[in-house]
Amino acid sequence: MRVSPVQVWALALCKTHLSSGSFFLVAGLWNSPSAGTIAGIASDRLPMKTVLLISRCPPYPTYLGDRLIFRHMTRELSRRGYTIDLLALSNHGDDAGQRAQYERFFRHIELIPEPRRTGSAYLRRLFFPATRFAAAEAASFCPALWRKIDEYLNRHDYDLVHCFGAVSVYEFHPLFAHLPNVITPYESYALYLQSAARLGKLGAGLRLPIVRRFERFMFTPYDRTVVISDVDRAMLLGLQPRLNIDVIPIGIEVERFEPLRRRRDPATLLFVGNYDYAPNEDAARVLVEQALPQLRDKAPSVKLQLVGVNPPDWMRALGNSHIEVTGAVPDVRPYLARATVFVCPLRIGAGIKNKVLEALAMGIPVVATPLSVDGINVRNGESAIIAPVDRIATETLRLLRDDARREFLSRKGRALIEAEYSWERTADSYERLYDEICLAKALP
Repeated sequence: MRVSPVQVWALALCKTHLSSGSFFLVAGLWNSPSAGTIAGIASDRLPMKTVLLISRCPPYPTYLGDRLIFRHMTRELSRRGYTIDLLALSNHGDDAGQRAQYERFFRHIELIPEPRRTGSAYLRRLFFPATRFAAAEAASFCPALWRKIDEYLNRHDYDLVHCFGAVSVYEFHPLFAHLPNVITPYESYALYLQSAARLGKLGAGLRLPIVRRFERFMFTPYDRTVVISDVDRAMLLGLQPRLNIDVIPIGIEVERFEPLRRRRDPATLLFVGNYDYAPNEDAARVLVEQALPQLRDKAPSVKLQLVGVNPPDWMRALGNSHIEVTGAVPDVRPYLARATVFVCPLRIGAGIKNKVLEALAMGIPVVATPLSVDGINVRNGESAIIAPVDRIATETLRLLRDDARREFLSRKGRALIEAEYSWERTADSYERLYDEICLAKALP
């Protein structure tokens, strides 16, 4: 998108003298031969943009939640005609071999090996504010990425720069401060550590003060910061009230995760996760060591399925007549379609949990802790059952004994997803945000 001086003057005049609603109405009606079609600038959508995406990771594999979000967002924007270049840090051994999974979404792709960040580099940024943003490549956590960003900015014309991630990408802002820019850290890492520290995790408690200090300054120069839940927004604003933060929830593939017309098992509980991720492993322990024994005391036929990649040895050793540990599965939907209740006892974490969205979409009744549904617009007793960890077993047992209530939750959960959580809605929100940022930067 390029905005001419005449267009800038016209938009500034409208914005100065009219309410925002009238501004968009008038601008949408007025065409000027010298300015081009003002409707194309200030109506529902601005012209398609050329975007430089700088990311902490590539958009695949999607069992890693942040990569899943990134993949679907870029897929939707590319379908809408956006030209996107990707500069991404690579930190998994097979990243280079996965390019075929997403290369059609981008004009250019560069993967840069992510170097190790030293403790001294973190401390220098904490105590010497002048070193916090990399105005030169030697000052960067990753000089190779700094050089690549500089190269692409000199080689191409971009309408907007979008960073995905936090500590690994925030520092490059001086390179593109003159352009409209936005950063999406997804969630507050301080919020994640805070939940872990409350459970007595010593390492989380030690890192929390440092992370809070970083989150006070990392996002301040950006035109906008985007997180995926109101809880994360509140945490970041509590640390830095000057931030301009938008909440854009993630979505799911609504058509793909559709309820199947098949009979569910009579008493099978399901949890899904990547067990390399500590909160998921902790939730599995809660189910195995607390919830399941309580349930089987009252209902001996209850079974538990733990589905997902990277189960640790202690989980693999659990397999018996009432606990199934699947490891990686080609498709999680058959499990979501067959199980009786999806139980999510997360105690650690931040952001929106994609596993909960998928369960709601597939029509499986959900019993979850409050943290498990942060950022999801569920109503307790209507679209899900929300309970503290020590009541998860009790509420699950009540649900197993109430067919009508399970059917009610199934219908309401699916309706919620259809109304609010598609990737199309997520992309709509990013398009509107891009338009706002570009207009604000163009106006004097």
